[in-house]
Amino acid sequence: MTVSTPSKERANRGYLIAVSSAFILSLTGILIRYLTTHYQLPALILAFWRALIVSVTLGIILALRSRDLLKLPRKDLPYIIIYGFVLAVFNSTWTLSVAVNGAASATVMVYCSAAFTALLAWIFLKESLGAGKLLAVVLSLAGCVLVSAAYKPESWNSNFLGIATGILAGLCYAVYSLMGRSASQRGLNPWTTLFYIFVFDAVFLLAFNLIPGVKIPGAAGTANLLIWPGMDWLGWGVLIVLAAVPTLLGFGTYMVSLSYLPSSVVNLIATLEPFFTTVIAYFAFGEQLTPIQFVGGFFIIIGVVITRLTEMRRL
Repeated sequence: MTVSTPSKERANRGYLIAVSSAFILSLTGILIRYLTTHYQLPALILAFWRALIVSVTLGIILALRSRDLLKLPRKDLPYIIIYGFVLAVFNSTWTLSVAVNGAASATVMVYCSAAFTALLAWIFLKESLGAGKLLAVVLSLAGCVLVSAAYKPESWNSNFLGIATGILAGLCYAVYSLMGRSASQRGLNPWTTLFYIFVFDAVFLLAFNLIPGVKIPGAAGTANLLIWPGMDWLGWGVLIVLAAVPTLLGFGTYMVSLSYLPSSVVNLIATLEPFFTTVIAYFAFGEQLTPIQFVGGFFIIIGVVITRLTEMRRL
């Protein structure tokens, strides 16, 4: 049976959009690394401004294009608040991980979330954990250990923050993904969900930055530093691009690609993100993964692919 030309064209368009989405999303770590390197912008200040710019921009777009999407059922408000808190913790740990580990290593490490997602879904959602997923979990976690150099005892002394934030970011991303799945099952529109979780993300990050008497790594500590972080117009421009392009445009192209291709295929293509980030980070910052880190990254990506293929077979 041959595939009609329109179907081929539609599939090709879907693949192009999905690959573009992976590339756009890969710029997240690059832009964060630029801001933390060139402006020494503390991680949680960066995360706060990114969340604030995203929520304000998306709120304006929805108000002008589809005001109905700003309506959130009251019964879903507690759920969205918790979802926003999870996003705030993820953005905090992820931004810190990029600042400490570098864009390439941090992006590769966060993909160990596939292992955490499988384990959490098995524990809390009673999803099956067959041989394929179990192999994926082992490969992903082993890869995370190799990329973070957690197998070296001295690494825990010299880079404890990098190891902790890298692994915690992967765990938080797994919880974030599962909550996204749950939000879809609740019938919430993805754009409505995205807007409100970024609103509460900004609220919680504001609190993280200004908690009195508590010094969180990368936090502002004072309102003056949070409001005026000492960047020039170029730095603010990069921060706005970070919020608009990898976040909104990246999510938007991902959503569009789902209208052309099955989600399982789109998620497989999304695994190109750490590859793109690694290549760009090499040319932009001279970041290089060691041979052991390359092996670890390969383990993580294979684990993600196995997870996706297992899910495709189940469906």
